[in-house]
Amino acid sequence: MPEIHSTAILDGEIDLADDVSIGPYCVLRGRVKIGPGTRLVGHVQLEGPITLGARNRLYPFSALGFAPQHLDWDPDRPGAGLVIGDENQIRESVTISRAASDDAPTRVGDRNYWMANSHAGHDCVVGDACVIANGVLLAGSVSLGDGVVIGGNTAIHQHCRVGRGALLSGTMGLNKDLAPFFTLTGGNIAGSINVLGMRRSGMPRDQIDDVKWVYKTLYRRGHSLGRAREELETRADRPIVAEYLAFVNGSKRGLCPARGEAVRGTGSD
Repeated sequence: MPEIHSTAILDGEIDLADDVSIGPYCVLRGRVKIGPGTRLVGHVQLEGPITLGARNRLYPFSALGFAPQHLDWDPDRPGAGLVIGDENQIRESVTISRAASDDAPTRVGDRNYWMANSHAGHDCVVGDACVIANGVLLAGSVSLGDGVVIGGNTAIHQHCRVGRGALLSGTMGLNKDLAPFFTLTGGNIAGSINVLGMRRSGMPRDQIDDVKWVYKTLYRRGHSLGRAREELETRADRPIVAEYLAFVNGSKRGLCPARGEAVRGTGSD
């Protein structure tokens, strides 16, 4: 049977796996489903609809699944809720809002580390194995790929996309898209690539070389974005290059510039 502290409040359609642990002064309301091995240390608040997978650990004063911070959203409307995967560490005072729609939930993958006071707004999609440091702010509808690392007190504007393996320095701001494996070294500046992160992940040398070539093509050869895209298409048979092409073609906010020089326009040279 689940271990539930006598001071905890469970109110609603609560579905707990047999070995879930609910600590003191936790509050669970609405439709809440929690998978095996998950532990709520204490003073945690969950508002359904919310689903938590297996072996998550939630620390005091984390508040998950509450209404989106959206002026036009009725806070009593459940919407599509929040879905969190397995083996996430969610530290003190983390807040993650549920979706501001009835179509798809705010979604968090597996093995992410959310440090204290970080926040993800409504309709965010976070991949696997991300590290989100203290005070990081993800506005609504932000998308993070797998393995993203974000330094403390960095803020990301709504609808921005961050590609997998990207590294964002602390105390930065981002209101454009940051491509996979690139490093945010200043406000909206993709000043380098995350070579150390790629090596640590076991990425083959030829793929690391492809990332370096893509970076140079986008930022170091003086091409317009259209011309850079044409260059990428010459190597579209290589998986990494194809990934960049898909990211560039799907960008709505535009790519970060590098060292203060924006990728120019959308046409060809």
